[in-house]
Amino acid sequence: MFVRMLLTCVALGWSSLASAAEPRPNVVLFVVDDQGRDAGCYGNPRVKTPNLDRLAAEGTRFDYAFCTTASCSASRSVLLTGLHNHANGQYGHEHAYHHFRTFDNVKSLPVLLSQSGYRTVRIGKFHVGPPDVYRFDRELPGNARNPVAMAETCRAVLAEKDQRPLFLYFCTADPHRSGNVAADLPGRPDRFGNRPQGYPGVKPQAFDPKQVVVPPFLPDTPECRAELAQYYQAVWRVDQGLGRLVEILKETGQYDRTLIVFLSDNGIAFPGAKTTLYEPGMRLPCVVRAPAQKKRGVVSSAMISWADITPTILDAAGALPEKNPFHGRSFLHVLDEPNPAGWDEVYASHTFHEITMYYPMRVVRTRQYKLIWNLAHGLSYPFASDLWESSTWQSVWNAKAKTFGRRSVEAFLHRPAFELYDLAADPDEIHNLANDPKHASVLESLQAKLKAFQERTGDPWIVKWEHE
Repeated sequence: MFVRMLLTCVALGWSSLASAAEPRPNVVLFVVDDQGRDAGCYGNPRVKTPNLDRLAAEGTRFDYAFCTTASCSASRSVLLTGLHNHANGQYGHEHAYHHFRTFDNVKSLPVLLSQSGYRTVRIGKFHVGPPDVYRFDRELPGNARNPVAMAETCRAVLAEKDQRPLFLYFCTADPHRSGNVAADLPGRPDRFGNRPQGYPGVKPQAFDPKQVVVPPFLPDTPECRAELAQYYQAVWRVDQGLGRLVEILKETGQYDRTLIVFLSDNGIAFPGAKTTLYEPGMRLPCVVRAPAQKKRGVVSSAMISWADITPTILDAAGALPEKNPFHGRSFLHVLDEPNPAGWDEVYASHTFHEITMYYPMRVVRTRQYKLIWNLAHGLSYPFASDLWESSTWQSVWNAKAKTFGRRSVEAFLHRPAFELYDLAADPDEIHNLANDPKHASVLESLQAKLKAFQERTGDPWIVKWEHE
């Protein structure tokens, strides 16, 4: 029903939208893979991100930006459709082994932009399907572990004498774990894709495990510190790619007419973040620089989610239907406002990561509270294969430790139906208030919000309120 409504809205509104006045901005959607809020502009003094910090100083840094599902394919489907994955059909990983795919009749961002007169180009990680739903005019080759080389590959497109505006979808594979089972052998890339011989055009930078910042949800162990140092190195590689792309935009005369959106698909690839809807899994970096901004260096408190990305970009392109058919909404008009009204709530919907990881969760997150509904709470929490194999987790598991960061191992593996947290008093989400009589009214209110969200977004899992 919702998808049919989307198609109807687009059909009714498109003829007038296609004639939007020129010039329209170029758009660069720069998506990194599994990066948390680890950047200088987000308060981490140890990681090295001078180019992202500079972009934030020239644009808007969102302090409350959230993915809606903490898994690569599913999250990217939301970014590119403006629909939660329970409605677009991309329930989990798109890889052939998993074969989750978006419904054929969904109209994605690149398709809508192409229909409105944009050139659409992608480079790097894709991880959504089918190709016809996410159709781009061109695909550029490139090693997604070398963002600097990716940027250089984009030069020819940016320098083309074409009057049409450009949409560039630039997706790195960093700082995702490499999946290299031989990562600990001499001469092989480490677990975050860092190679001893480096990458062409990338300045090498090693980080001291003793100097990294261990976030509260992780254990302060030598194994965790070593992996965080490797992760920092991959983040540094991403930042160099961003910096090179900005330089090329300037060299080709495109920078001042380009909207740049930088974000991560989901949280850091460590247990307790990626694949979970705890804060480290879903609260992420998002930096936006728009040519028409009146203020620079804005730090916004607006609570936005990845469902807002497609409508925002379409809005900038003059291609947003008058009757918004998306689950998200455009935040373009609040880029200059540090504390805009009416942006105080987000929702999340996660179902799968890998196909063996069925663990649907629905979330409502307000300024003070977060409610997580674990629909399959009778199951043990499933692990992504790379997180299970991580030395960070294995060192804790093999030692039979009782805690992982500030959370007990038991609480991490076995979760109740509802988790209610007062984020103002308990930012690490340790003290579940769902069964606290003092918070009964809060629980009831947020449950009602969650159910209403499922109703308006066509969530098939809404039947769980009545069954089981």
